[in-house]
Amino acid sequence: MSARLVLATHNAHKVGELRAILAPVLPGLDPSSVVGARDVGAPEPVEDGVTFAENALIKARSLAAFTGLPAVADDSGLAVDVLGGAPGIFSARWAGRHGDDAANLALLLAQLADVPEPHRGARFVCAAALVTPDGFEHVETGTLEGVLAAEPRGAGGFGYDPILVPVGETRSCAELTPAEKNAISHRGTAFRALVPTLVRVLGG
Repeated sequence: MSARLVLATHNAHKVGELRAILAPVLPGLDPSSVVGARDVGAPEPVEDGVTFAENALIKARSLAAFTGLPAVADDSGLAVDVLGGAPGIFSARWAGRHGDDAANLALLLAQLADVPEPHRGARFVCAAALVTPDGFEHVETGTLEGVLAAEPRGAGGFGYDPILVPVGETRSCAELTPAEKNAISHRGTAFRALVPTLVRVLGG
């Protein structure tokens, strides 16, 4: 089946997450019709927005223009209360090199080493944008509130998952099953909020 929806990411984890999130709510959408930017050879645009929503729209606009298909993009990161919302949009490159999860985790934990648990509040934030080739744009935002652990825990997930313990949980996001994580995640919340608009756009 040819692609009907393209996701603006080169991260295979995110493509898999989006397929898993959309499958129950868009039963008519063949998982193979949700493809990533790498699958279609799309270039990566410069993300020079100053908010999650701006960066998500930049990526979705670029991909919709490149493919002529409805494009979905997300921009997400970790916002730490005691750091005034940082790392924020710089989450993936907090330690200086994009996508170095281990270095990003180590730097953030070092910065918070003397911060006691009552002040370690943080949240994952995700802005999910849908852009169609004819110029329609829509953005939804989701959050996952939690507390930062003192050290990484769990082997699942990616990014900062090993150190965020969701409110009401004793496990980190990296210790949750993929289904448990998708049910409460910032990305899951944002993409599920986007679904009614997706359904209209895809003619579901």
